[in-house]
Amino acid sequence: MNKKWLLLCLLAILSPLGALFFGAADLSSSELIQCITQGCQDPVNNMIFWEIRAPRVFVGFLVGAGLAVAGATLQNITRNGLADPYLFGVVSGAGLGASIATLLFDSKLAEQFGLMQMFPSLSFSLALPFAAFLGALFAVFLVQLLATKTFGSKTEHMLLAGIAVSFMLSALSHFILFLGEPFAANKVIFWLMGSLARVEAWYAWIMLPVVLISVAILLLYGRHMDALLLGDENAKTLGVQVTQLRILSLAICAALTACIVSYCGGIGFVGLMIPHIVRSWLGVTSRIVIIGCVLLGGGFMVWVDVLARVTLPDQEIPIGIITSAIGSVFFLLVMSQRRN
Repeated sequence: MNKKWLLLCLLAILSPLGALFFGAADLSSSELIQCITQGCQDPVNNMIFWEIRAPRVFVGFLVGAGLAVAGATLQNITRNGLADPYLFGVVSGAGLGASIATLLFDSKLAEQFGLMQMFPSLSFSLALPFAAFLGALFAVFLVQLLATKTFGSKTEHMLLAGIAVSFMLSALSHFILFLGEPFAANKVIFWLMGSLARVEAWYAWIMLPVVLISVAILLLYGRHMDALLLGDENAKTLGVQVTQLRILSLAICAALTACIVSYCGGIGFVGLMIPHIVRSWLGVTSRIVIIGCVLLGGGFMVWVDVLARVTLPDQEIPIGIITSAIGSVFFLLVMSQRRN
C-alpha cells in the first residue's frame, strides 16, 4: 500500500480512538480502555462513554467526511476549485428553518397560539433539525430554479445564484431572530456557528446511511465525474449524460450538507479545504479524491472537535468558529498561489 494511503488510513482509525480520551468528564486511561475492550464497570462511566463521548466522536467523523465529499463533488461538477457547499445557500436555508422553528416552538408565541397543545409529541429537539432540513432543501430548490430559469444553465451562473440565495435567506433569518425572544435567538445563533455539543447517539444512525449511500453512488459514477473535468462538450462526446449527472451530484451534495447542518449547524470551509489537500497529495481522479476526503475529512473534524472542547476551561468553542478561522487562512493561501 502507498505510504500516503497508509497514513490516511491510520489517521482515520486512530483519530476517533484518540479523541475518546478527551472530554469534560475526568475519566482515566485505564477506565477508557476498559470501556472500549470489556465494557464500563461504573454505570456513570458507561453513560458518559457510550451515550455522550463515543457518539460525539463518531458523528464528528461522519460530519467531516460528508462535508469534504460534498465539497469535492461540487468542485468537480462546477470545475471551480473554490466551490463549497455553503455557496449554494444550504446553511442559510437551514438557519432560516431553525429560526422559524425556534420562534414557533420555543417562545411565548407558541404558547399564545397553542402550538405545543396542537403538536404535543413534537418536541423542540425534533422540530429544530427537521425545520433546518426543510430549509436547506428549499435553498437548493431556489438555487436550481434561479440557475436554470434566470441566470442560465452555466456552472458559473449556478454559483452566483447560490450566493444570491445565501444572502437573501440570511437576511430573512436575521429579521426573524430580531423579532424573536433574546433567549430563543441565542440558541439559534449558537447552533448556526456549528457545534457537536448536543449530539445524541441516534444522530449517527441517520447520518451514516446518508453518507454511505452518497459515497457509494459517487464512486459508482467516478469515471463520469472525471469526464466532467474535461468540459461539458468533451464529456458528451464520451457518452456522459451531463445534465442528469450534474443534477444527481447536486442532489447528493444537498442531501449530505442538509443532513449535517440539520443536526450540527453551520460548519464552514471543510468542503473547501479537504478536497484541495487530498488532490495535492493523492491526485485528481474522482474516486481517489472521494475516498481520501472520507478519511482525511473525518479525522480532521474529530480533532477540531477536540480542540473546541479543550481550548477554554469549562467552555466550548463552536466548531464553526475554528473551521472558519483555519479556512480563511487556507482560502487566502489558495488565492495567492493562483495569482502566482
